[in-house]
Amino acid sequence: MKRNKFLSVAPLVVMFMMYYNQGYVKPPVKSKLTEAKKAIARSNSIYFQAFVKNDPSIFINRYADDCMIMPPDMQPLRGAAGAREFFKIAYTRFGLRDGKFITTAVYGDGDNFVTEEGLWQSFNAQHMLVDDGKFLVLWKKTPKGWKMFRDSFSSNRSKK
Repeated sequence: MKRNKFLSVAPLVVMFMMYYNQGYVKPPVKSKLTEAKKAIARSNSIYFQAFVKNDPSIFINRYADDCMIMPPDMQPLRGAAGAREFFKIAYTRFGLRDGKFITTAVYGDGDNFVTEEGLWQSFNAQHMLVDDGKFLVLWKKTPKGWKMFRDSFSSNRSKK
């Protein structure tokens, strides 16, 4: 008799548990993409300090060891030496002294690579806007954190 009561109550208990668990909301877990976005925002907030302080090490540290910077109208620049060369060109030839990134989207799952899309502005020593454009950066997760792996950008201004 006890067994019959158990068998008749068991399905009700299972149904109650299923119903109850449907309404259960798991605590939010930080996604890998959210963590990547935060790391990118931190790196971007530091990036132009390299030009403000004339400190290429700040700039170079934003990039992966095997990075490639792909500026318009130039051959790609690779690795830390390429990043150093790009910093030197931007600082001396173009007079870059500050700037701003505006991230418009970050794509990917946050495991090993994510792509950042956005806009940039660059300023001279008088803090006048001298150029602006758009960019795509492929970020790579490294033992040192999220680093720029491929950096491609172009100006919105005509060369005329």
